[in-house]
Amino acid sequence: MTRLIVVDDQAMVREGFSALLAAQPDFEVVGAAADGLEAVHVVKTMLPDVVLMDVRMPNLNGIEATRRIMALPGDRHPKVLILTTFDLDDYVFEALRAGASGFLLKDARSADLVQAVRVVAAGDGLLAPTVTRRLIEEFARRPAPDTRPALKLKALTPRETEVLVLIAGGLSNAEIATQLVLGEQTVKTHVGRILAKLDLRDRAQAVVTAYESGLVRPGASQ
Repeated sequence: MTRLIVVDDQAMVREGFSALLAAQPDFEVVGAAADGLEAVHVVKTMLPDVVLMDVRMPNLNGIEATRRIMALPGDRHPKVLILTTFDLDDYVFEALRAGASGFLLKDARSADLVQAVRVVAAGDGLLAPTVTRRLIEEFARRPAPDTRPALKLKALTPRETEVLVLIAGGLSNAEIATQLVLGEQTVKTHVGRILAKLDLRDRAQAVVTAYESGLVRPGASQ
């Protein structure tokens, strides 16, 4: 059972998303919050697996709330799925750097929202179905000002490096398997090793690392 909390300053959005998700047999909505400060408190008390986080909220926005949640003591942190009105909102890129696992447009279909939560909970994907690879391309054009050489990448094997490049290109495990002529389970194993070696939580962080380390550059063909 995946434990969820919904964070949004609009009561109608909170209640609507909570009702939709609670209706799923594998989801349990354990809390809700109207702003970032409340969200951090609810996360500490309810220990959810996934947080649906709005970006623009009073008192504390979704980016800073995500950053604080990821900085909480312990090694068990929830996956954060950012909710936004704009598919190329500047705040989304900062949220990914703050530790979010992906984002979803608020006007997404109900089925897409449910699937996005499952994807993020499993750590198997970055983008929900309504978001195209345009996000990754745009994200790549916004490098962090403190970009440093990623020495940890040297720990990867050539095959793992190849898989990381394809992850950064927005490919799913199945697509990577097809491109590299590998079994999908083999690709999943490679992805797991990449995350472990680089001490990353999920594919979202893998994409950020690939771009900010210079392994993948804007406009470069994958």
